[in-house]
Amino acid sequence: MSQKFQEIINSDRPVLIDFFATWCQPCKVQSSVLNTVKENVGEGARIIKVDVDQYPALAAQYGVRGVPTLAIFKNGELLWKESGVHDVNTLTELLKQYA
Repeated sequence: MSQKFQEIINSDRPVLIDFFATWCQPCKVQSSVLNTVKENVGEGARIIKVDVDQYPALAAQYGVRGVPTLAIFKNGELLWKESGVHDVNTLTELLKQYA
């Protein structure tokens, strides 16, 4: 996953990573929000989900201490990272800003 993850975040369009867990109730809420965000930004950005229980080393590498944690990368650089549930408008604006 690490090699594939590096390829994904090295993209020249923004990539929003959703670090989540299947047992996490707020993560389910965030997931439905992200579906709407994806519709809003279309091809302008990618949204990738990473299960922290399946990829604990990846979560640790990026300092994920709670779920959901969202991070935006572009050209391999971490541009923004925050834990907690975020709304559609905030995430849409962030992705458009970095596009």
